[in-house]
Amino acid sequence: MTAATGHSRLLVVGANQRTSGVSLRERLFVEPEDVPEFLHGVRDTGISHGCLLSTCDRVEMVLTHEDADEASGIVIDALAARAGFSVLALSEECVQLEGRDAVQHFFEIAASLDSLVVGEPQVLGQVKDAHRIARDAGMVDNLLNTLFEAAYRTAKRVRTETAIGERPVSIAAAAERLALNIHGPLSGINALIIGAGEMGELIAEHFRNRGLERLTAIARIEAQATMLARRLGGHHASFDDLESCLRDSDVVISAVGAGRHVISRVQMESVLSARRRKPVFLIDTGVPADIPPQINELDSAFVYDLGDLENVATEGRAGRDEEAIMAARIIQEEVENYLKARAGREAGSAVSALRKHFEDVRDSVVSENLNDVDAATRLLVNRLLHTPSETLRKIAEVEGSELSEIEIAIQKLFRLSDQPDDDDGGSER
Repeated sequence: MTAATGHSRLLVVGANQRTSGVSLRERLFVEPEDVPEFLHGVRDTGISHGCLLSTCDRVEMVLTHEDADEASGIVIDALAARAGFSVLALSEECVQLEGRDAVQHFFEIAASLDSLVVGEPQVLGQVKDAHRIARDAGMVDNLLNTLFEAAYRTAKRVRTETAIGERPVSIAAAAERLALNIHGPLSGINALIIGAGEMGELIAEHFRNRGLERLTAIARIEAQATMLARRLGGHHASFDDLESCLRDSDVVISAVGAGRHVISRVQMESVLSARRRKPVFLIDTGVPADIPPQINELDSAFVYDLGDLENVATEGRAGRDEEAIMAARIIQEEVENYLKARAGREAGSAVSALRKHFEDVRDSVVSENLNDVDAATRLLVNRLLHTPSETLRKIAEVEGSELSEIEIAIQKLFRLSDQPDDDDGGSER
């Protein structure tokens, strides 16, 4: 990665579900009420504008800075200090994107195409919350604000022009139908959600809206369980009480995805025995799986993962793949639109600066009160060309290829003929 100069660059730095394990993301996780303090900390070390996305899937900072390497170092230092990791170890599990790649990544996040479950409806709300917190902290500049607005438009297009957003809803509805088949009305059952993954929360929220009254939330991080229970209107328990919670639960929603099983076959055998073989419907939304498939071999245990639920909800895969292709095409179109619009704005700024410079030079010539129009205009031309001519000569002495690119740009800007004028006009009186 190279440092950018002149204009601020858009950057994304941090860990997500594709680059890091859930245990690292749990250590990096920043509670919403603590995000302003984190943002102020990176501002004190050199980042004036940025936004932190802190969810189960990712802890990533979207920011603007003129020096990409410096900014990435500041963010990774702050995250490493928070997680108790060495900077080198954390760097290996972080994404560091800039320019076009950063824009595309951020648009994919907002449109819920970079989630473990594509189309999760909560994601856009999380992005908007992060935007609001950063704005309230005074960390959002015009460049960032424009990026967010473009991301919102992109997400809206993906949701209205494709069926991507229907997928999570159909999965939750399929889980509801299975729960009804196994246990009857949701109002008469006890449910447990393990972990705070978005898809698990979506299913739990769907169940609550469809009549579920008794819901308990547990997570390895107690604060996450407390927040999850608050959002879902349920109770929370300690992770140490997992087995007792399992004994009391008719439906278990697992949403950890830590790469290791949270329930063992032996443990589940004990639970079913204590329940006198009363059925348990286990919904595994973890990626990787939270529940070993062997549990499905036990009488009265019914394990469904996301693939199983999706098969219940939809027919075939070709349609879903086509929707994903359409969504990806929309992302590419919106990335191009954003980058072109930004380039136009930056060009406008450059033209404004050039105009001001020309006016300053003109004022300096006018202040000399020359009565000879020819002498005055010649002086104006010479002064305007003096600095560019000297700069071109210096570049020619150091880097010939760069000079050729600049000459081509000058010819395009001023629509010059192929034959240069003999008089370079580069000397100042």
